[in-house]
This record gives sequence, structure tokens and C-alpha cells, in this order.
Amino acid sequence: MRADIIARQVRVMQAEGLDAIVASSPENFAYVTGFVVPSQPLLRHRHAMAIVTADGGAQLFGVDMEETTIRRQAPETPLRVWGEFTDDAMAVLASQLTGMGLAAGKIGMEMDYLPAGDFARLQGFLPGARFVAVEQRLARLRQLKTPDEIARLRSLSRIADQAITDAFASVQAGSSEMDIAAALTRGVYSLGATHFKLMIVATGERSELPNVGPSERRLQRKDVCRVEIFAVKDGYQAGVCRTAVVQEAPEHAEEIWAKLVECKYQLLDMIKPGASSRRIYEAFLAKMAELKLPPISFVGHGIGLHLHEDPYLGMYSDTPLEAGMVLGIEPLVYRTGYGYGMQNKDMVLVTDTGAELLSDYANTDQLLLVR
Repeated sequence: MRADIIARQVRVMQAEGLDAIVASSPENFAYVTGFVVPSQPLLRHRHAMAIVTADGGAQLFGVDMEETTIRRQAPETPLRVWGEFTDDAMAVLASQLTGMGLAAGKIGMEMDYLPAGDFARLQGFLPGARFVAVEQRLARLRQLKTPDEIARLRSLSRIADQAITDAFASVQAGSSEMDIAAALTRGVYSLGATHFKLMIVATGERSELPNVGPSERRLQRKDVCRVEIFAVKDGYQAGVCRTAVVQEAPEHAEEIWAKLVECKYQLLDMIKPGASSRRIYEAFLAKMAELKLPPISFVGHGIGLHLHEDPYLGMYSDTPLEAGMVLGIEPLVYRTGYGYGMQNKDMVLVTDTGAELLSDYANTDQLLLVR
């Protein structure tokens, strides 16, 4: 269990007059405990929850299939186990909350995660309790990373960056997208990640497609190769995208890439505490117009326990940046007009004085090369 995160939640409870917070999503369970229950993100009915009380106490709730995993990860924390095929999970949870003195408490719940039917039954089992939505407060807490979270994300950023770079180095003209994917998968795991999400391998004409997996397409001279992956460990994830060309760049590719590099450095210059997320995006739009490149609806977003978190560097919200935020920034053009797309996605930490590039393994000032 993570004492610093529990302390943060206690401060929220004091401010909101809450008696407890029940973290029921995989992201917020991992936020409190420091680990993921493996089948929880895959099977929504396999509830795993972390219950933190206003005095800083904590208990866990989990399905019988995952009991050994939870007990190994958190041996000192009380655990209530429910039977997947023999129990009503909400009845067992209600019993646990009652035993914790919360039968008439004010309890914060993730209303955007717990299924409506389950929540209705929980209310029926605890008619004296008052349930309030707390997901926005938890999301706000997660925006500001702790030193431990920053260390995790720094490591994962470099893993993703190196894995893509090494995968490009392992293939050549005539290799397939599947060959890139195989090298990338092996690299992510061998470098220390325990999982990955959203592998994108898009080459040639397929590089215009935003989110596609690898195919049997074979690399050809002058292909543009767009590869992205989110390396994952303990629930945390770092997304990095790199663009390479096969043997030599096609027409206009180096010119377009130089423009995207300009955008990258503009973003890094503007990211600092107090900066407006919307103004950063507006400056990005102006730069894209100046460079005669088509814009995208946002150019960055928070990241950590979820692929996309607030704040967004976009038009439809405005958040002052703060030290401790970690962002994915991604200057990109899917439709260059020449039959290929290009993208450079990096992980960036907002520091006390500016921005630190976390995905710093590859030099992306020039296009990477597949020989």
C-alpha cells in the first residue's frame, strides 16, 4: 500500500467531509496499492477495490480467483474475498463496509466505473449510507505525480523509446510489419516492462492510418514507418511514437519532419508551471498554419495510469500546468498529401522550471533510418 497516496486521499476526505473513498477502477486501485489485479481490467465483473477511511485506514476487496495475487502484493492489508460464482459481490462489499463502521457513512465512489446495476444493489444493502461521486477528485490527484510515479514513468518512457529504436535497427527492406512487431514486443519485455498497450505498426500507405496493428506488408525503399507503443508496468504506461524511413526518405519527408521538430521544440519551450494548456495549443495551431501543415484537435495529454488523462493541450479546456504533471506530446500529420503520415510522440515531465524530456533515447531531430 502506498502511504503517500493514502495521505492524499485522506486530505480529500477531510476537505469533502467524506468517511471513506472506495477505489473500484483498475487505475485507482493501482494508484492506492501500487499493483494491478491482472484480470480486473479484462473482466469488469471481477471487482477489486481499495477502501481508504478518513483516519488513514485501508482494506482491500477482491475476487477469490485473485486472492493469492492480492495477498502476496499486500500481505499486511486486511482483505475481504468474495466468491465469483457463489456470492453477490455487492452484498459482501456492503458487509465489509458495515464492519468498518461505514453503514451510515458518506462514501466516495467512482460513479463512472461501477456498473449501474451493482451500484443500485449496493445502495439497497446499505440504505443508511450516502454515496457521492469522487472520480473527478481522484483524477485530479493523479495529475500531479509523486517522485515514485515520476521514476516509474521515466523508466517506462526510455523502455518504449529504446524498444522502438532497436526494432527499427533489427529490420531492413523486405522485412514485414510483423517482423517489427516481433522485435518490438521482445524489446519491451526484455527491457523491463511487464505489459504493453496499443502497438501501432504502420508503414508505407498504412502510415496515414491513426491506430492500426502490424500486417504482413513488407518494407520497401523510401517507405515511411510510424511505430508507437505504450510500455506498461504496475499499471503505469508511457506512450512513445517514432518515425523512420527505409534506406532513404521519400520526397518532401525530411522537410515535413523538420517542421514537426520545430513544433516539438516550441512545445518543450512553452511547457512550464503556470502555462495555459489552451494557449500552448493555440500557439501550436499558429505554428502549424505557418508551416502549412494540417492541425489535430489536441497536441498533448496527461498520462500515467491511463492512456489519456487530463490535462489536454487542446482547445476545449484550459488548465494551468503544474510541476509534477507528465504529458504525452505528439506533433503529427497523418495526411501529408504525399501518401504517408508522420508522428513524433514524447513523454514530458513538467518540472519546477520548465520541461524535461523523459523519452530521450532516440535522437528525433532527424528521421530514424531503417537500412
